[in-house]
Amino acid sequence: MHVESMGRRGCRKPSAIGLPRTILVLAAVVGCATSSVPDRWGTVLTPQEIDLGQFFQGVSPQAACFVLLDMSDRTITRHNPSRARTRFLPGSTYKIPNTLIALETGVAPDADFRLAWDESLRPPTGFWAKSWSQDHTLRSALQNSVYWYYQELARRIGSERMQHYLDQFEYGNKSMAGGLDQFWLHGDLRISPDEQVRFLRRLYSGELGVSGRSTKILKDLLVLEDSGDFRLSGKTGTVDIAPGRELAWLVGYVERGKRVFFFALNVEGEEVWERWGQPEDRLELVRSILRELSVLP
Repeated sequence: MHVESMGRRGCRKPSAIGLPRTILVLAAVVGCATSSVPDRWGTVLTPQEIDLGQFFQGVSPQAACFVLLDMSDRTITRHNPSRARTRFLPGSTYKIPNTLIALETGVAPDADFRLAWDESLRPPTGFWAKSWSQDHTLRSALQNSVYWYYQELARRIGSERMQHYLDQFEYGNKSMAGGLDQFWLHGDLRISPDEQVRFLRRLYSGELGVSGRSTKILKDLLVLEDSGDFRLSGKTGTVDIAPGRELAWLVGYVERGKRVFFFALNVEGEEVWERWGQPEDRLELVRSILRELSVLP
């Protein structure tokens, strides 16, 4: 197991912050050919398809996906739309809703909520990050993706409340099968890249039915980079699919001026851990894609 430490209807002209010139033609053709339709919450989005294959060399074309949701012009841009609609284990990206639920229920009163490390929590085999074997706060546990800490949060939240919020958030297939303290990594919970960006949009917009305080604390914890020109927030996640084959996520959003872009990276393969296993490597991949799409300067 690897777990990281870290619309308008019809055709439209691309915006100044949006698709690069090299892929405008493909985006425009697909955007015009596909009618805008409401998502499940009634938001009308214009779909666009792009080719980002140059960023995923060595990975099967069917095994990589990138989704970008721009609510300012209500467009959703996808590399590999069929994979974008497919549900996968969320891995540590589930720490986003898990953190929110812990805050909202009071299990974690604030970002400084500390749990003591117990050496008996370490399994005899399997991946274990050195940074996990110490006391952690909610802040440090999210930053280092500390597995045992979030397992304990889940146990304290309990099955009934956890299921309540999965249903309330409409998070993927909402399944907790596989165990209260591991259903997001080894169980039956599944969520698609499309659903990831829509969940993040609803989180950001305060549409999940939780307090503004809980949402603000979580947003602060998710910040990965703040340059002054933009702020990039998100969370990685990795899941073992088969021996030597990993599924890697990075989901989040970019705030740039008055615009907010929500994104989901999803890539799977034998070389994924070697190339993008470290959170910084995966973050640089996403930065490169976001620069290509003119979301980042």
